Parts: sequence; C-alpha cells; structure tokens
Amino acid sequence: MTHQAIDRAAFSPSAALAVETVTRVRHLTDRLFCFAITRPPGFRFRSGEFAMVGLPGDGRPLLRAYSIASPAYADELEFLSVKIEDGPLTSRLRHIRAGDPVYLGRKATGTLVTDALLPGRRLFLLSTGTGIAPFMSLVRDPEVYARFAEIVLVHCVRQVADLAWRDLLEGQLAGDPLVQDEALLQFHYLPTVTREPFGTQGRIARLIERGTLFERVSGPRCFDPQGDRIMLCGSMAMIRDHAVDLEARGFVEGSNSRPGQFVIERAFVG
Repeated sequence: MTHQAIDRAAFSPSAALAVETVTRVRHLTDRLFCFAITRPPGFRFRSGEFAMVGLPGDGRPLLRAYSIASPAYADELEFLSVKIEDGPLTSRLRHIRAGDPVYLGRKATGTLVTDALLPGRRLFLLSTGTGIAPFMSLVRDPEVYARFAEIVLVHCVRQVADLAWRDLLEGQLAGDPLVQDEALLQFHYLPTVTREPFGTQGRIARLIERGTLFERVSGPRCFDPQGDRIMLCGSMAMIRDHAVDLEARGFVEGSNSRPGQFVIERAFVG
C-alpha cells in the first residue's frame, strides 16, 4: 500500500486530546509494530500506565488504549501494537510514518503500577504478546529496583520474531542511564516461545508448573504470597486463568486505592 500522508488539518485538539507527531516506526513482523511519538510538555505518567492514541474517525476521533512502553524520563512516548487488517484503528495506524500526526489523550491512567502493590521481595511481570509494553516502562524505573530485590520479566509469544525489545532485555538493559547497574544484579528476562524452536518453550503456566520460572531467582521455587508480587498483562484468557490460579494460592488482587499482592490492567479486561 502506498503511504498517504495524514492530513493534520483533520485533527481537532481538545481539552482531552493533544495532536502529536510520529517520530519513528519499527515493523517487527507482519503482525506487530512499534511506534514512538512526541511527548507533550507537562505530560506525566506512572510506569505501567496507558494513554489513548488514535486518528480522526467518521465524525469523532477513533481511539484505543495503548500501554506506554517508554521510561518515565524519555522525551518520546513509545507504544507496541498489533496489526489487524480489518481493525477500525490498527488497519490505518499500521501505515503511519515519521512526521504523521496522531491523537494522544492528555492524561495517562491504569492499574499496572507499583502503587497498587504491597511491599515485597520478588516482582514477577508476566506478559504475553503486546502485554510486554507496560513492563518495558517498569523495568527501566529506578523506583522498581528500590522496592524489589529481584525483578523477573516473562514474555510469552508465538514466534521468535514477536519478542519485542529482545536484544535490550537480554543485555540486561545495558546502557540505560538510570538502571543499568541495578538491572545487572536484580533483573531477569525469561522469553518463551510456543510455536517455534527456542531455548525456552511453552506457555507461562507450564513454566510455573515445572519451576522454570524460578530457576534464575533466589527464594522458593513457587509463588509465595508473603514475598512475591505479580503483574499480569496480555490476552484476556491468560489474565483470567492466572488471576484464578493466584487467588487459589492465597494472593489478593490490588488496586490504586487498596494495594494487594497482584494486579492486572482492568481497563483491558473489563
């Protein structure tokens, strides 16, 4: 498809929406892409939150919630998106290029934040697909390393090419201006693939059952409500199944108003 520049005149900024500019786009596969946009002055967010992003629609803006993958100190806001051929927004958003305008909600929000968790020792970030995005912000947040002795990021995907940010994560965030020293000692990355040969294979539930999830960290080889804190982000089925499992293990779901032992992004699962 030939790219057609998006007409900035079609955008109408408002009290709720800003108009920002795409700074870069990276296509990982025919199903997945990352894009970054300018960050408005004064735009604040907590690591793990999401914002509304979109394009003009038929009579009103067409918006979707996207988790912010950038660290809180970044000048840009980065997002990870699937490509849905007949999706109302992603069928158009997949063709954006640097210089194009997009809508951005002026306020970020969400429940995948450390404020919603009780103090603990180990933090497990369990993600599938594009669910890794909010965790990319969290693992580059110095506060996370101050609050938890060990951070484990699990990313489960179908194919190896779907492992977004793999090189950065395998390098334990080397070069990050704020957390590279802490990450070298405290951060663990566990990618797993379900449909291609890879070093670690299988769904997250299988890694938990076999103890693979706990091989690189100290402490018990199972989830412990006393010291473990868990965040879930990914498919609705994955979140539902693991939330049920965690509650059966004695974990209590947290929120911004009442911190607990695990959290999910309620806005994405209803």
